[in-house]
Amino acid sequence: MSGNLYLRIEAQVRRHADEACWSVPGRRDWSWSEVGAGAAGNAAALQAAGVQRGDRVLVQVEKSAEALLLYLGCLRAGAVFIPLNTAYTASELEHFLSDAAPRLVVCDPAKLAVLTPLAQRCGVARIDSLAADGNGSWSVAVDAACAAARQGGGALDVPVTPCTKDDLASIIYTSGTTGRSKGAMLSHGNLESNADALIECWQFGAGDVLLHALPVYHVHGIFVAMHCAMLAGARTILLPKFDVDAVLVQLPRATVFMGVPTFFTRLLADARFDRAAAARVRVFISGSAPLLPATFAEFELRTGHRILERYGMSEAGIIASNPLHGERVAGTVGFLLPGVAARVADEAGAELPRGEPGVLEICGPGVIGGYWRLPERTTTDFRSDGYFITGDLATMDAGGRISIVGRARDLIISGGFNVYPREIELAIDALPGVDESAVIGVPHPDFGEAVVAVVVPMARAQLDEAQLLGALRDRLARFKQPKRVFVVAALPRNAMAKVQKAALREQYRNLFEQRSREGP
Repeated sequence: MSGNLYLRIEAQVRRHADEACWSVPGRRDWSWSEVGAGAAGNAAALQAAGVQRGDRVLVQVEKSAEALLLYLGCLRAGAVFIPLNTAYTASELEHFLSDAAPRLVVCDPAKLAVLTPLAQRCGVARIDSLAADGNGSWSVAVDAACAAARQGGGALDVPVTPCTKDDLASIIYTSGTTGRSKGAMLSHGNLESNADALIECWQFGAGDVLLHALPVYHVHGIFVAMHCAMLAGARTILLPKFDVDAVLVQLPRATVFMGVPTFFTRLLADARFDRAAAARVRVFISGSAPLLPATFAEFELRTGHRILERYGMSEAGIIASNPLHGERVAGTVGFLLPGVAARVADEAGAELPRGEPGVLEICGPGVIGGYWRLPERTTTDFRSDGYFITGDLATMDAGGRISIVGRARDLIISGGFNVYPREIELAIDALPGVDESAVIGVPHPDFGEAVVAVVVPMARAQLDEAQLLGALRDRLARFKQPKRVFVVAALPRNAMAKVQKAALREQYRNLFEQRSREGP
């Protein structure tokens, strides 16, 4: 029997054919049968464009129903879907194009002219664009045969490509500590097992309505949120992005809302968000970054709801969750999902006594088999007994409740996005007049953490904050760009000459506190 995840979605298409599947406010509703037809049409277009089972399709498009139909088409065709953050600049894309070796690149129409020569230099066979026009239209670059397959009545008869559960469904690029992003290889089985565990834990059903304001190039938005809804037969309200006004309009229609902590702090900043606004929602779920206990407490006071915080990562999907029914404890991420095993270990991988902090290591059906074209990272990031080393510092109490107490490798999570300091430091150090730099994360009332750079100039060089921020604007995605830059004479170092980032974090930890007190 085929292990293609799309078969599970196709079963819901047949079961709920004429019911609403996706609602796009201000544009149109998509029935389940229309979603199924769109997925089949995209699968036909991909095959006509030469995409075969196992080929990579690299996608950088804005969030839309059409983008999701392209993902479903990739699943159906057995292609490997690679979503990229729409904020990545052309210079940042070169690594992904070279590393993934995609058969096809799909971008927004406005970016086609800029990205075409870059894709050609990287050896990409074909680049195309996808318009969010309500019809899922491919660009005029699609040849006649591909267009006919995409639009023809026979598209509905396109068979689902047989895949094993071990076949890759997606590659998600995660930031690397050395500045090089690495591709986490997610199989059909990885994605299906994680979705099934979440549907069980969060009790998703066909009667649910998910309000979706997350990006769809992120595991949270496309795999956690969309898979829960679609595999359960639930309806989804698709917002193009998080906007307080739009969320408040749609929230009375929803039963589930997922977001990063920034979503919840911005809702709380609006006086219209109260118990009445949240009355129909059965669960608010937070992830992708730590939720501050103060936000947890204020949210409950304002709405009567206790936010359900969970913990996950690109390499494993969701790993742990606070319970749907039971005590949700602020500052903890709850308990392991069904099928997931974990231990808190020392640097050698030996399990530590309950309650002691150490590195969280996990195994289970949702954990990746390795990194794309990086067998050495696969070797170093997995123990010999199969446990994956998350790099996150955690404690686990006697009852199995997990708290994330720190992050190894100085990872910064800002607004739900992972930012690795080393990548930012490399970009800063390459600027004229820069001797060295250190990038840290400090508490921020809106983003959870803010990226801050501390820069040492070369002798006689004149640097200032505005100059450095301007130079980085086109080199880094917006979410990676420092919110503040400080020019200093020297960085603090220990006896081994290692930069003391802990001292820098302590020095600047209250940087955004006064702004919070004074208001935006």
